[in-house]
Amino acid sequence: MKTTSNKNIILFTIILMDLLVGMEFDLFVPSFPELKNEFILTPFWVEALLSINFFGYCLGLFFVGALADRFGRKPIILLGLTTFIVGSILCLWAPFYAVLLSGRFLQGIGIASPAILSFLIIADTYSLKKQQYYIAMLNGLKNASVAIAPVIGSYITLYFHWRGNFTTLLLLGIITLLMTLAFIPTYELPEQKETLSLRGYMPLFQSKSMIFLMVHLVFLFVPYWIFVGMSPLLYMQDLGVSLSHFGYYQGALALSFAVGSVGYGLMIHRFDHKKMLHLSNGIFTLSLLLIAYLAFVNSTQPLAITIALLLFVIGQIIPSTIIYPICLNLMPQLKGRVSGLVYAGSLILQSIGLQLAGLYYVGSFRNIGIIIALFILMAIISLFFVISNRDIMNFSQREK
Repeated sequence: MKTTSNKNIILFTIILMDLLVGMEFDLFVPSFPELKNEFILTPFWVEALLSINFFGYCLGLFFVGALADRFGRKPIILLGLTTFIVGSILCLWAPFYAVLLSGRFLQGIGIASPAILSFLIIADTYSLKKQQYYIAMLNGLKNASVAIAPVIGSYITLYFHWRGNFTTLLLLGIITLLMTLAFIPTYELPEQKETLSLRGYMPLFQSKSMIFLMVHLVFLFVPYWIFVGMSPLLYMQDLGVSLSHFGYYQGALALSFAVGSVGYGLMIHRFDHKKMLHLSNGIFTLSLLLIAYLAFVNSTQPLAITIALLLFVIGQIIPSTIIYPICLNLMPQLKGRVSGLVYAGSLILQSIGLQLAGLYYVGSFRNIGIIIALFILMAIISLFFVISNRDIMNFSQREK
């Protein structure tokens, strides 16, 4: 049995992975206007730096889960971190746009491993009740890094320009790789290994409960990431927000999610899960109405837009804490595939949403708001089906 100190070191290493995952996306976003000018890019091609990263991330996720179920968590995490470091070096060196794009693609492929397997190490070790607590804590820490990343990225861009952000990611990737190599144990593999064929995913699509859970998780985070991807151009280029202040707008959303996740994790089992999920859907609906109104009037107030998105982010806290662990434990022998499929599906929709927002961006909030509102509507509908499914709610109450 592992000692308490060993468990603490493992947990600290997992926290480092989540910090890297949280900062990988947001740290360089404040440098978008600078990248746009240096490489002479249209908004569509600026957003492609996010979409290609999502695509690489998605591609990695389709293989990471199955490979981890077959070969173990640690080797696949190490492979992913090595790939991420190579991508970071390309981004840092990039003499022209195609090299930068290639580096972002490799970063996306590489970050897939720590993104999903860090949670699986928790899921392999603890009961569902403990998983929900630790995942809430890790969500809080990861989103604290997401919150502070644009603030840090703004100042790094201000003093060291866009390459400074990729230098920071490279150093953090190297530290995480060394910590993983030294402290993450090699877990015992199952005697009967799952195949790597697509047939291994079929049981997931034969369960109505699993489909409802995965569909909601796929839609849950899409509106937020569309906003994150488009807000640098909207806020700094067209709404007049300064580079030094931009990070606070975006960081406030992630910080709210972080604090809320930690707070809810501490008291998750004091409240009925079904009632709390109904509360989330009510918050989502209020956010939808506000965003739709701001899109209709084509708001030019960054604070009002941020507050409307903040409501949606607060609503995300409860389902992300309750539903994701249930999804992993409904078919425990397929945890890797479940996690990979959920992340991949979400990233595909995020990429589509971002490219649509970039394509139809005309220097105002209206089109961005309409696209975000449509995805929030899908999150509301999918959560309604989750709440209405007796098998899911019974499983949740049984495992409390």
